[in-house]
Amino acid sequence: MITDFTKEHPDRTLWRFWIPMMFSVMFQQIYNIADSMIAGKFAGEDALAAVGASYPITIIFMAFAVGMNLGSSVVVSRLFGAGDRKGVKRAVTTAFVSSLGLAAVLTVFGYFFSSNMMEWIHTPQNIMADGILYLKIYVFGMVFLMLYNVCTGVFTALGDSKTPLYFLLGSSAGNIILDLIFVAQFHWGVAGVAWATFIAQGISAVLALVTLFSRLRSFAGEEKQPFFDRGYFTQIFAIAVPSILQQSVLSVGNLFVQDIVNRYGSAVVAGYSGAIKLNTFAINIFMTLGSCLSSYTAQNIGAGKSERISLGFRTGLKLSAVASVPFVVLYVGFSRQMMGLFLNAEKSGAAITAGMEFLRIVAPWYLMIVVKLMTDGIIRGAGAMTYFVAATVPDLIIRILFALMFSRNYGSTGIWMAWPFGWIAATVLTLVFYRKVRRQSGDLA
Repeated sequence: MITDFTKEHPDRTLWRFWIPMMFSVMFQQIYNIADSMIAGKFAGEDALAAVGASYPITIIFMAFAVGMNLGSSVVVSRLFGAGDRKGVKRAVTTAFVSSLGLAAVLTVFGYFFSSNMMEWIHTPQNIMADGILYLKIYVFGMVFLMLYNVCTGVFTALGDSKTPLYFLLGSSAGNIILDLIFVAQFHWGVAGVAWATFIAQGISAVLALVTLFSRLRSFAGEEKQPFFDRGYFTQIFAIAVPSILQQSVLSVGNLFVQDIVNRYGSAVVAGYSGAIKLNTFAINIFMTLGSCLSSYTAQNIGAGKSERISLGFRTGLKLSAVASVPFVVLYVGFSRQMMGLFLNAEKSGAAITAGMEFLRIVAPWYLMIVVKLMTDGIIRGAGAMTYFVAATVPDLIIRILFALMFSRNYGSTGIWMAWPFGWIAATVLTLVFYRKVRRQSGDLA
């Protein structure tokens, strides 16, 4: 199903578009969380800590895939909004060719430098070998990660948020089943977790790719188009590179934070690993709504209807407020039960306490960070990537500095206290940039 955002009021279209995307991301995050849950429950606290210690590094690789997703989505949305179907087809194939080349480079780099990266963040020795093993298996799935993210970006650009959901339903169930077989039954430990994710991503990517090209043939016709277009390549990377840099900056910041966390031992690392997965689950749900606003904004700008941007923003704020409240209640009021999903209370009391403290400090601020994520979506959709990057850097710097300062007096709890300060600065900046984008697009006098 293809959705045109340029006609109806966003109150009637955005929520229908967002719900399938939200469930899609939920299932994607569920099988990521399942990795950690099964690792902690069946392979032990050290296995959970090893997967968690490598997580900030995997996020850097993910940043490249998400960047290609955004670049493809924004360019294809504009072409779709302008009614250029042949251009849509050329842009899609260009995105695939580019992403495959990028995936090859990242795979080689990740395999040969995985040990160095784990050493740079001072990973505790008792979890070092498992962390390196997880990374080496993870990077072999980069091709699948890239292909799937470009596919979902294109589906989103065409207003189809349901198709990616169907693939993820199957692959998420498959990932959890494989986790249980490889870890609980075969006792492969961290390697079993990594291979389960690899196989699930591969299935999802192949199915998405086949479906997308079938859809494009019916949408853009059988006429052959060049597989690579230099102009569209430049446009895609003009969006993708700043996004990659922005997310990489955040990921490098998370590496510094992980380095600080690692100094408190594997129990705190394990607690943080579980809590950060829960936090990421919530944030990604909010970010899907921001992605909806990116497609909404790009389509309306492409159609010459920039005056509709503010309508979309208001709808996004209402929907994000509804989405954030349940997570605040769940993570603050039931933090012990949430951490119990990952760890055994009898064996991992210190780790559970560390994770509970993180959730109780960070979760109440979801009600504010959703404002930033909605404005981020509009800024990306307008192609104002300089603003997008500039609003993120203060979050990184402040979070690291405050984590270093607070941890001196409050231990690991001080690290979690740094999150709100970074989010406040980033939210203020992104609201300023949002108004500039509206002025430049003609939506604000």
